Amino acid sequence: MSQQVFELLILGSSSASPTSERNPSAQLLNLAERYFLIDCGEATQIQLRKFKAKIQSIDHILISHLHGDHFFGLPGLLSSMHLLGRKQALTIYCPKELKPIWDLITQASDTRLNFEIKWHFNCNDGLKLLFEDDKIEVYSFPLKHRIFCTGFLFKEKPQLRNIDKWQLEKLNISFAEIHKLKKGLDAIDNDGNIIENKKVTIDPPEPRTYAYCSDTIYNEKVVDYLKNVTVLYHESTFLDDKLDRAKKTFHTTAKQAATIAKLSGSKKLLLGHFSARYGSLQDFLTEAQPIFENCELATDGKKIKI
Repeated sequence: MSQQVFELLILGSSSASPTSERNPSAQLLNLAERYFLIDCGEATQIQLRKFKAKIQSIDHILISHLHGDHFFGLPGLLSSMHLLGRKQALTIYCPKELKPIWDLITQASDTRLNFEIKWHFNCNDGLKLLFEDDKIEVYSFPLKHRIFCTGFLFKEKPQLRNIDKWQLEKLNISFAEIHKLKKGLDAIDNDGNIIENKKVTIDPPEPRTYAYCSDTIYNEKVVDYLKNVTVLYHESTFLDDKLDRAKKTFHTTAKQAATIAKLSGSKKLLLGHFSARYGSLQDFLTEAQPIFENCELATDGKKIKI
């Protein structure tokens, strides 16, 4: 059984200030052809065009917190969606303070969008379901930053079991019984014989998960929300020689991000949100990999298949 698409595009990997090579925070996640924009720093819409992403396919925008490098690109993106003829509704998951900011912008500029914005205000009292359909679930969870901030967790739902096609040709069963087999149940053929599920079906692919840890100080409490995730993105604004600076600004070092990945049992770690003070980023890997080997840099334009 083939796996459904689960792909991440990094649109921005810089922290507060952009550089000539790194834009502020933004990622586009395609999970089962559901497109989620995660944070929307300045010039995100330009990055979407640069990397040939489907702007109008985005139906969900998730804003982790209201520092400018995570949402200043949102008004421009929404305006462009309008000018490009968007009609379908868009859901924004965000801190509640974003709604009056948007209302002020639209009032001052006399802006009227041709599509509906559905607002969902995040909370920080544990793991909270934001979105669910027949294939996926999306959650928020609290982070510890200077202001209200949440991370996001994306989960595949288990797929139906696959019936061995060679076995299926031999089975004398109805469509209703085939459906029972796909759900993991035993079935009964047309002659009344019990068909054991494990003898005729194949395990579906293991469900995958992606966790996005936006700005946060080192905080082991977050590990409870990240258990055994397939891919973990964790901010790593500084190297460990700037640990005091990281603590003061409520950020994390590469070494600390690797520690969180190890404690959570994550399978892969993506490092991002790099301070503009760094030109080369190789030292982030050098610092993280002795603690958690399977990590890579989440730099602008990179695509990661989960």
